[in-house]
Amino acid sequence: MIEIKKHSGIYTLTVMQQLPIGLSEAWEFFSSPKNLEKITPQQMGFKITSGEPGKMYPGQIISYKVSPLPGIKTSWVTEITQVKHGKFFVDEQRFGPYRMWHHEHHFEENEQGVMMTDKVSYKMPFGFLGHLAQVLLVKKQLKGIFEYRVKVLEEKFGK
Repeated sequence: MIEIKKHSGIYTLTVMQQLPIGLSEAWEFFSSPKNLEKITPQQMGFKITSGEPGKMYPGQIISYKVSPLPGIKTSWVTEITQVKHGKFFVDEQRFGPYRMWHHEHHFEENEQGVMMTDKVSYKMPFGFLGHLAQVLLVKKQLKGIFEYRVKVLEEKFGK
């Protein structure tokens, strides 16, 4: 399930995916920043530029290069602001293409494995022009990125 809702000028994208794996395997994969490149579409040109990120921890700063449009590269800096081992972690944009980016990653063990929920709250820059970009481009692109992730994760871990 992928949905985007708007509230008070902020958009919230929610993605839920059931994975047929144990909590420790899910946590090990998703809490390693280096795996983000594996689940991001190649055309995004996603590369970590801050060196080998190692194990995730609160306060960790990670910088990337990403290509939101063909031929256009931009820098993106995020901070891991919260980590509760095996439960959730949060990354927030410090510098980058959005006015605000707050990404929650939640993991809940159940009888079928792990329910993973991504909740991304973001705000577009540039007022009306940002809203227009959201309608014409960003919404579709973000949905595409997370649809790609769902597909890659199903191929890696199963349905």
